Amino acid sequence: MRLYSLLLHLLLPLVVARLLWRSLRAPAYRQRLSERFGRFQGGPAPGGVWIHAVSVGEVQAIEPLVRHLRETHPELAITLTTTTPTGSERVGTLFGEQVFHVYFPYDLRWCLCPFLQRVRPRLLVMVETEIWPNLLKLCAEEGVTTLLANGRLSARSARGYARLGRFTRRTFRRIGRVAAQSQADADRFIALGVRASRVAVTGSIKFDQRLPASVQERSQVMKRFFGEDRPVWVAASTHEGEEEQLLAAHRRVLEKVPNALLVLVPRHPERFDRVAALVRREGLSLVRRSEERTCDAETRVFLGDTMGELPLFIGAAEVAFIGGSLVERGGHNMLEASAQGVPVVFGPHVFNFPAISALLLEREAAVQVRDAEALSEVVSRWLGDASERSRIGENGRRAVEENRGAIDRLVEMVEKELPADRQVG
Repeated sequence: MRLYSLLLHLLLPLVVARLLWRSLRAPAYRQRLSERFGRFQGGPAPGGVWIHAVSVGEVQAIEPLVRHLRETHPELAITLTTTTPTGSERVGTLFGEQVFHVYFPYDLRWCLCPFLQRVRPRLLVMVETEIWPNLLKLCAEEGVTTLLANGRLSARSARGYARLGRFTRRTFRRIGRVAAQSQADADRFIALGVRASRVAVTGSIKFDQRLPASVQERSQVMKRFFGEDRPVWVAASTHEGEEEQLLAAHRRVLEKVPNALLVLVPRHPERFDRVAALVRREGLSLVRRSEERTCDAETRVFLGDTMGELPLFIGAAEVAFIGGSLVERGGHNMLEASAQGVPVVFGPHVFNFPAISALLLEREAAVQVRDAEALSEVVSRWLGDASERSRIGENGRRAVEENRGAIDRLVEMVEKELPADRQVG
C-alpha cells in the first residue's frame, strides 16, 4: 500500500497537469479543483449514502437507484460524486438540489480523510469498476460498508490486476458486496479476492434505463434538421483516431447511397472543434448542431456538438454505429440504440461490454465489423433495406425488454446494507 501511495504521489503532478491541459479546451476541468483534494464547502447530513459514478453514462445508469432512495428514504442524505465535468452537469440536470454533489477525491489519505470526515457515509456505492485501494482501506477502518454496483471486470483488466498479486487480493477482499453484471464478471472478482458469499449476479442496470416519453417526438423534430426522407446513420461517442475511419467509411457509403447523411457525435466536448476542422479538411460539407440550422442537399456530415441530445440523434437515424470500438477504447453502451429499435453496428474492440455485445450478436440485434471498410458495407446495406433494419431493430428492442430487472435486484442489495433504523418494512 505504501508503494502504491508513493507512486500516486509521484503521478499526481502529471494528473493535475492533464486536467489543466484539458481545461484549455474545456474550462470546466480547472474549476472546483479543490474538491478533487477533498476540500469543499458545505456538506450533507452524516450517516447517508455516498454514490460514486464516474461520468454521464454511470450517472444515468444509477438514476433509478437515486430516485428509489429519495422516495423511500427521504430523510437519508445522498452524496453523489463524479470525475468529469459532463458527469457533474448531468447530476445537476437530473437531481438538482436533491443530492449533494462534489468531485471524487484523489485516492490519497490526505485527500480522502477530509472528504470522509465531512460526508461521514454509512454506505458507499461504487458504480462498475471503481476500485480504489486507499479508499477501500479507509472505509474498512471507518466502518463504511462498500458495494460495487453493476460490477464488470473484463478478462484483460483481470489479468492486469492479477499481476499485482497479494496487493490486489488485499484490495479486493475489502470490497463489501459486488453486484456483478454477469457470471463471468462474478468469477473474476472472486478469483481476485472478493469472498464468493459477497458476490451476486444481478445483470446490467443499463438494460433498465428508460428514455423519457418525449424522446420519440423530439427525435421526429430532429429529423427536420437532417432533411426530409434522407437516409441517416449516426456514429455515437467517437474517439480520437476513429473519426478519420468513419469519414472514410462515409465516402464509401455515399458511392452507394448518394444522399446519405452521417451524424457524427464525438464522445468528449473539448474535441468538437477539432472534429469539425477534420471534416472540413476532408472536403465534406458540414452543419453543426450548435448552429441550429437545417442540412441542405449538399450537406454530408452533421456534427452533434451539444450535450444531452445523443438519444435524439439515435432516434432520428436509421442505423447506429457505437464508437470507441474501431479504436481500442472498449466501446460504449449499445443499449441506448437497441432500446429505440435502431439496428446497431460496432467494431472489434468492445471489451467494456462483453456480455451486452455478445447478447446483441446472439439475438441478431447487432453486427460486429473488423474495420471501416466492412462498416461501410453494413451501413450501405441497411440504409437500402428497410425490412432488414426493422427486423434487426426489433430484435434489439425485445432483447432490452427481456433483460430488464437488474436495478430491482441492486435496490434489494442496497436496502439490505442500509442501517436498520433507516430501512422501511
